[in-house]
Amino acid sequence: MSLEPLLTLDLPGIHKLKSGKVREVFDLGDSLLFVATDRISAFDCTMPNGIPRKGEILTQISHFWFDLTGDWLPNHRILGRDDPLPSSLAAFASQLAGRSMIVRKTNPLPIECVVRGYLAGSGWKEYRQSGTVCGIPLPVGLFESSELPEPIFTPATKAENGHDENISFGQAIELTGSLIAEQAREMSLRLYKFARQHARERGIIIADTKFEFGLIEGKLILIDEVLTPDSSRFWPVEGYTPGGSQPSFDKQSVRDYLESLNWDKAPPAPALPQVVVDRTHSKYLDAFRRLTGTEL
Repeated sequence: MSLEPLLTLDLPGIHKLKSGKVREVFDLGDSLLFVATDRISAFDCTMPNGIPRKGEILTQISHFWFDLTGDWLPNHRILGRDDPLPSSLAAFASQLAGRSMIVRKTNPLPIECVVRGYLAGSGWKEYRQSGTVCGIPLPVGLFESSELPEPIFTPATKAENGHDENISFGQAIELTGSLIAEQAREMSLRLYKFARQHARERGIIIADTKFEFGLIEGKLILIDEVLTPDSSRFWPVEGYTPGGSQPSFDKQSVRDYLESLNWDKAPPAPALPQVVVDRTHSKYLDAFRRLTGTEL
């Protein structure tokens, strides 16, 4: 299989609905086709070169979790990882192999369902200022990367500039209604706790993660990618020590490299050197192997 990264994709005759930071979304009429490219972004900018097979890794990790949880948590997936593509897409099979998913159309909730089990990122920043995360009081004396007494549900919404904005649970209720907000919180916490246990036994700490849910005829289901290195903060169990940032299985190498440059974090983004590409590719593959117990 080619290690040339796939950065963009068009399928003649198939309507492209939108092109996101990573994913191309096509409208199949009664369903959607998600195709994960190998694009990688940091600081809200997409890099000019990608990470080989990254899209496959993200898609196959999502398939893995959907397989593992589908009997108790409904999701939007129509075809499993080994199901054949419909005849309308057969001509594009080589381009879609491993990196595509056909899903049901839903009405996505206007919130992102974030669950935090450890103190990091914006949560750590807020805790230092007020002793809270998204308004939830936490015990005094915690350090950066400390494990929380219990995982907490900390919803977020998208600002107009594309940055995630943390909101309180009360604000989430205002956006979704109390019943849906409570269901989303319950489902998010259950899924996080299940995944955290599975991952920890395989050498990965899921410090926090972001879920998305959608509605079909009033029923809440899991949508989008799930529990990947792009939607989660993965740390190695080995060497974990609270009191500072932790090594990760995601694009931290990309962020670290960009931070070392005299770059104003505005487009166009600089190209990544091969050593950073290779290191990031290796991290994503390591996460896949550990979580799934298989080779890509």
